[in-house]
Amino acid sequence: MNVALFGRGGKVGTVLAPALEGAGHTLVELEEAEAMVDFTAPEAVVDNVRRALEAGVPCVVGTTGWQPDPLGRLAEERGLPLFYAPNFAIGAVLMMRLAVDAARYLPRAEIVELHAETKRDAPSGTAKATAELLGGTAIHSVRLPGLVAHQEVLFGGDGQLLTIRHDAFSREAYVRGVLLALERLPALPAGLTVGLDALLD
Repeated sequence: MNVALFGRGGKVGTVLAPALEGAGHTLVELEEAEAMVDFTAPEAVVDNVRRALEAGVPCVVGTTGWQPDPLGRLAEERGLPLFYAPNFAIGAVLMMRLAVDAARYLPRAEIVELHAETKRDAPSGTAKATAELLGGTAIHSVRLPGLVAHQEVLFGGDGQLLTIRHDAFSREAYVRGVLLALERLPALPAGLTVGLDALLD
């Protein structure tokens, strides 16, 4: 597939570019693309996605800190899929699934998310998505050098604590999810699809 990768020089993009090529995709400019992938920044992503949709190119977006709903409506009008996931690590999706299960039995929970100090948004998109699944759980954000992407959901009960944690130690953790999204993109309905969970069997 011909893929336009926005954010190629960024922390995720530098890992993703060779991985996409290694999986048989060809990196091209938007005008030649069959799909666009965006891992940029909150202030750039909206214009990037709009440009792609107006050019008739479906999108896979991993940038957080923006509201995808308005562009989801544009994608629907254009008959194009717009796939957005706050986290492309398979383990992070499983963490959220397990947290929903645990909340049935231990409803008192809080989220701690830890990221590199360069991350622009706080709380993270993954933490906000998890909190929404759990009914508005409190989130505590940590930004420090040396971190990549980490999240734990702590469930408290009488005399016990359950912790469900996911750690991404490098950006390679996101590659498999992006490749899966590109594979499934042609079969997605027009408009916005949110979350890697929607692609997992």
